[in-house]
Amino acid sequence: MTPRKTLLGLAATAAIIAPAAAQQRIPVGHLMDNSGATSDVGVPYGQGVADTLAWVNASRNGIGGRPLNVLGFDYGYQAPRAVSQYQAWNRDRVVAIQGWGTADTEALVRFVTRDRIPFVSGSYSAALTDAGGKSGRQGVEPAPYNFFYGPSYSDGLRAMLRWAAEDWKTRGGQGKPKYVHMGGNHPYPNSPKAAGEALAAELGFEVLPAIVFALTPGDYTAQCLTLKSQGANYAYLGNTAGSNISVLRACQTAGVNVQFLGNVWGMDENAMKAAGAAANGVVFPVRTAVVWGQDAPGMATLRQISRISDASGNAYRPVHYMAGACAAMLMVEAMDTASASGGELTGERIRNGFYARQGWVPKGFEGVCNPSTFTAEDHRGTLRVGLYRAVVTGDTSQGSVAELMQSGTMKLQPVTVVELPRTRETLGW
Repeated sequence: MTPRKTLLGLAATAAIIAPAAAQQRIPVGHLMDNSGATSDVGVPYGQGVADTLAWVNASRNGIGGRPLNVLGFDYGYQAPRAVSQYQAWNRDRVVAIQGWGTADTEALVRFVTRDRIPFVSGSYSAALTDAGGKSGRQGVEPAPYNFFYGPSYSDGLRAMLRWAAEDWKTRGGQGKPKYVHMGGNHPYPNSPKAAGEALAAELGFEVLPAIVFALTPGDYTAQCLTLKSQGANYAYLGNTAGSNISVLRACQTAGVNVQFLGNVWGMDENAMKAAGAAANGVVFPVRTAVVWGQDAPGMATLRQISRISDASGNAYRPVHYMAGACAAMLMVEAMDTASASGGELTGERIRNGFYARQGWVPKGFEGVCNPSTFTAEDHRGTLRVGLYRAVVTGDTSQGSVAELMQSGTMKLQPVTVVELPRTRETLGW
């Protein structure tokens, strides 16, 4: 077990051993990928969730005076294991779950709806946003108990494509820019594929045949040579950072000149260090209003939370850790609303707690967590997409992520904020 995974386990344990009688503790599930194909980003996100829930116990004595009993489970990004664990948690009468991947989250939609258990996922599949079942899209079923923090994969890609269309003009590009979707043949990378290709065509891009590469690191020279021969100008990387790093390195070696667009899990500070100069220029969505090291009123709270698993207070927390903290706090405050004035802490009341606020930023997280608004029919919490560019100006092989960010060898550069229209046509898609 790596040190980061050990810390994650310690944080979860801290929540579990909260000083209260077992029957008084509130059971919540926490599904994590610490060892599977998406663990490169699953570990920091899961750490952010675990630290936040442990901090809620330590600083606020849980929900309404009842500590949380956080039941963490590393499912290794294997959907059948997630479904099996869900059945166990249901027997434990969990009232809410912090989830993870797209395949498993989508497989559990009917279960959490039937059992009325709010499920806050690390999957941002647009199919999870059609809470009222009003989209009429084939294969999209009502998901009234599914939530996530941040824009959907589809909306993140739509925002990047709108930026790319303007970027092409700014660069003085001639003719139609060429766009290609890249990623594994898997529900997660495929989730925004159709939506992205449809908007790309509408915006005047030539849409190229998709290029498939696995969710795990490997030799993707062949894919880069295809990218080069196609003459692509903009390429969407649909996988997590681990395999994207392999693509970036291979394409740098092959001399590919393309603007890469990373999905929300496709790039972060750890990936910048690992990929080095190959990561320079990648544009991707960032869910929080600031990144680690920037100033905002809520950063004081985030630093307190960070000390749950880093007593020194010196750890650099990547974008995924901060998003995990915001996701956990949405669930916590929905639970606060449900339990107010002695209310019973049921899944249905917790779900309704997500609807109690407009422009919702958790208390104490001002300037960190972007505002969210959920309604009974539309679980697109936000259509505001902040885009950043990974900037790498030197050797990243020496020094920690914190040192590289502090020295300016690596930085996350704000590009733009895209406000997408809230239309019925894009709900669930």
